[in-house]
Amino acid sequence: MNLLRTWFWNNDEGRLRCFWRLCVQGVLFMGLVTVFLLGVIIAVPAARGLSFWTLTGGPQILVQVAIVCVAAIGSMWLAGRFIDGRSFADFGFHLSGAWWLDLGFGLALGAVLMTGVFLVEWAAGWVRVTAVLQTPATGPPFALAILIPLAVFVGVGIYEEMLFRGYLLRNLAEGFNTRVIGARLAVGLAWLLSSVLFGLGHLPNPHATLTSTAFISLAGLFLGLGYVLTGELAIPIGLHITWNFFQGHGFGFAVSGQTISAATLVAVATEGPDLWTGGPFGPEAGLMGVVAMAVGCLLMVLWVRFRYQRLALCQGVAQFRPFWA
Repeated sequence: MNLLRTWFWNNDEGRLRCFWRLCVQGVLFMGLVTVFLLGVIIAVPAARGLSFWTLTGGPQILVQVAIVCVAAIGSMWLAGRFIDGRSFADFGFHLSGAWWLDLGFGLALGAVLMTGVFLVEWAAGWVRVTAVLQTPATGPPFALAILIPLAVFVGVGIYEEMLFRGYLLRNLAEGFNTRVIGARLAVGLAWLLSSVLFGLGHLPNPHATLTSTAFISLAGLFLGLGYVLTGELAIPIGLHITWNFFQGHGFGFAVSGQTISAATLVAVATEGPDLWTGGPFGPEAGLMGVVAMAVGCLLMVLWVRFRYQRLALCQGVAQFRPFWA
């Protein structure tokens, strides 16, 4: 009986083991999504056609993303308080001047990197500009039309980083942190595994291939680097928001296989080799995306070294500190 109990319960920490914590948070997340969706459907009958996993559409997608974002926040708060035994801030939200400065760096970095991808592909003749300040024929003016996708990608950047880095990576790191493995290696293993799961999570996307899945896993490492170096979600959230937004609505590329039909600053037709451009999946499935991620990792390393006067995997990510301690 005691042996069976140890499969579920960590006596040293006084809480469920890593796998079961992840299961509980996942159930909480999906439960909250369902409850909120039913609430919207009951309140707004016209919302009965909601389809969650798409990045096209107008206000409908904004409602969908808002539901997922609130469900992510709610499930992580509940899991943190009653299952993990930690404060919400410990998921990577120790808000301070330094946190907001790192967020600003992440926002700038995503915009610069994707602009670089566009400029290189344009100079190489791999993309052709077809329109500027493009909006759908029946849509609102550009200034208004661009706000909806911006809000959508703010929400996506927040909830994906919270779920994959703030909750998944942190819990995996704590689970791997044994006397044999140690905290630093545990963070590295959790960073790698969570990135693979991030890649697999995009496998159902349109135009996904084994290559795109592998490259999205690299994107998971890229997005997670700021977290494992600082223990905070500021850089990953900022980077994720502008990487996606400038990719899809800055330069009209597909975003992880999702074709953009809403407002774009620049609309393009991709004509270069799929190996480099990513083809219909977008730059994340091409070598240009990989090059951009490599440059981004270097700039993140330099930023963290300059800002914090240190450069190492943050062992605190793998160390459990209960809120009652």
